[in-house]
Amino acid sequence: MSGTAIGVSFFGVMLLLLALRVPIAISMFITGVAGYVTMAGWAPLLSYLKTVAYGRFSVYDLSVVPLFLLMGSFASRGGLSKALFGAAGSLIGHWRGGMAMAAVGACAGFGAICGSSLATAATMGQVALPELRRLKYSDGLATATLAAGGTLGILIPPSIVLVIYAILAEQNIAKLFTAAMVPGIIAALGYMVAIGIYVRLYPGSGPAGPRCSWVERLRALLDVWPVLLIFVLVIGGIYGGVFTPTEAAAVGTLGTGVIAVTKGMRLGGLMDCLYATAEASAMIFLILLGADVLNVFLALSQMPAELATWVQGSGLPPLLVLLAIIVIYVFLGCVMDSLSMILLTIPIFLPIIMGLDYWGLNPTDKAIWFGILALMVVEIGLITPPVGMNVYIINSLARDVPMSVTFRGIVPFMISDAVRVLLLIFFPVLSLFLVRWMG
Repeated sequence: MSGTAIGVSFFGVMLLLLALRVPIAISMFITGVAGYVTMAGWAPLLSYLKTVAYGRFSVYDLSVVPLFLLMGSFASRGGLSKALFGAAGSLIGHWRGGMAMAAVGACAGFGAICGSSLATAATMGQVALPELRRLKYSDGLATATLAAGGTLGILIPPSIVLVIYAILAEQNIAKLFTAAMVPGIIAALGYMVAIGIYVRLYPGSGPAGPRCSWVERLRALLDVWPVLLIFVLVIGGIYGGVFTPTEAAAVGTLGTGVIAVTKGMRLGGLMDCLYATAEASAMIFLILLGADVLNVFLALSQMPAELATWVQGSGLPPLLVLLAIIVIYVFLGCVMDSLSMILLTIPIFLPIIMGLDYWGLNPTDKAIWFGILALMVVEIGLITPPVGMNVYIINSLARDVPMSVTFRGIVPFMISDAVRVLLLIFFPVLSLFLVRWMG
């Protein structure tokens, strides 16, 4: 049996393990170990295993992961999510569907200091869901808005998934953060437009809230100055060359920690934040380790290289290949989380994309463009059935709302996602012009 056939066979075994509900990290590790032994034997495997953990976890860039996670925990404790929702609601809450739009805007703002979709959905769900239900928003629109809005947490920088992609693709983290800015803003605006259209088709689903006075609006806007300060420190510091991404993450974590303390966080709250960060970091790092073992086996089998060569020689149009990859991502999103999808697919898909011509892009621009595109498609997986992790999180806060109602409410947001993906496919400049301008 050829190496490629072995690679394909064991990849199928891994998918079977996932279907049997084996955790993704364990599935990748078992498949990688079994495949490596089949290809090279036990001695080379043991030699590799004794260095792989240190080699992976000693990567300096990975230190931003626990820092951004801790920053998000501090931001939640500091009440920044509530301030963001209050400020957005004071400005547009009197529109029809305005409070749902405000929730999307608050999710975008919180994502800018969090970097995690699940954390954004959980935090904003606790803040915004009671208000939306008090104003008599339909169950489907209220829960779907928060589930979709939570996806902005991994698209608007800083993004943990983008950090992982940058490491896998050997790209500059700051450039990827820059490239995600415009697509992230388009995503937030697209969701607001979807809400606006929906409430005009179904007027009773999103009634207008009370109009705030200018004094109330000004007071609400002043409450969000810590968010603006942290965003300027972290993102502005990275783009301005003042900090590396790791240094910026440390500064942002310190800033949000100070804000959380001034807002009442005590030792117990600090320990909760540290425990939550340690648990999430351990999960991410274990998945990274499993992905490393799997990927070294796939490289040994030559499956990704052979697949890339076959695609290049098949004569298939590059856009058709890209469309097939997007469809695969959508299906994977039904059963896997975003980080697992990126770790599992980038070593296979990126060589294929790099070997094809898309709009005459150079290799660096192509890798950045595909990274943002992959992130956007992976984001859709967070709200698609049957898994839709964000939907599960929001429905855990609204247990009386059937899951089917939320998934029906998601449809307008998925249409918005599809339009945005098409825009980025045919207009790569949307993700690249800031990188070129600032480069």
